[in-house]
Amino acid sequence: MISLRGCFRQTLFAAIALFGMALPAIAAGPSAVEPVEVSARPISAFHIGHDEKNFGPLEFVGGLEMTSPTRDFGALSAFRFLKPGSDFIGVADAGFWFFGTLTHDAERRPSGIQNFRMQQMVDEQGRPIDKKWQVDAEGLAVKDGIATVGFERNHRVAQFKINPDSMSAPFKQLNFLVPARELRQNRGFETVTHANPYGQHEGGLVVVSEKSLDKAGNIYAAIIEGPHKGVLTVKRNGDFDITDGAFLPDGDLLLLERSFSMAGGVKMRLRRIYGESIEKGAVADGPVLMEADMGYQIDNMEGLDVWTRDDGAVMVSLISDDNHSILQRNLYLEFILHKD
Repeated sequence: MISLRGCFRQTLFAAIALFGMALPAIAAGPSAVEPVEVSARPISAFHIGHDEKNFGPLEFVGGLEMTSPTRDFGALSAFRFLKPGSDFIGVADAGFWFFGTLTHDAERRPSGIQNFRMQQMVDEQGRPIDKKWQVDAEGLAVKDGIATVGFERNHRVAQFKINPDSMSAPFKQLNFLVPARELRQNRGFETVTHANPYGQHEGGLVVVSEKSLDKAGNIYAAIIEGPHKGVLTVKRNGDFDITDGAFLPDGDLLLLERSFSMAGGVKMRLRRIYGESIEKGAVADGPVLMEADMGYQIDNMEGLDVWTRDDGAVMVSLISDDNHSILQRNLYLEFILHKD
């Protein structure tokens, strides 16, 4: 059964711009690194009111509901671990970088967030950027000390040198190959991810849009770096849009997807895209692994990362974007992905 709070949130999501339509104000002032106090309430059950742990091939490990008195905290769009299951970097779609450390308890369950800090994105002169349409950061990839960020509204894919003490302006803009006229204003590149360097895509950089559709109704994507560059599409499955993705160790692409309607509320799902279908000119596709509605501990799920635990388990981590709304939550969820 969904709580009264859940029903209330479900009927009002449209008014609070679930899909990032709202333009929260960005704080003015110098772009200093801001320490942020984060409180984390453990989530022990994914399915509300039930104690099962397995959902298809995914096993729920635990989660956190994160809150902070700091005004800028929230709108968390994408993140990647710099150390597996520990230190992380992320982008908020209000134009901020964030860094921190995830902790686990003796049972390997997520237990808290430490050393969280944020920094406003800056221009070439080091000045904070106050216009959201210029810094609507949605996708993030990390490799060799470089953060590659996908921005929408002002569509671009840019690269930054990672310096948690002082993030600078981008040093490079990448050709994202998809014709700019095909990218919808608020439906740009939500997925930016590097393939396995030893797999069939040889570490190539892949971008996938949220909901920029071709004439057949499929979602624009591209391999923009690596030996097999080219534009492709991802088969759109139902009314779900893509909010993030990361490659699995076996070469398949795991996508995080979201849908919303006034009747059904918000939903999320995870879909495995077969690696061999990701190639120039192809329509990539694959099966749904898990789907959840508001009877589960979900919100506006926006960020995903895949990492390998020290015991060899393949882990899937998710975060939500609260759109700086009192009716939404910042969540962190963690699963083990078992072999089919």
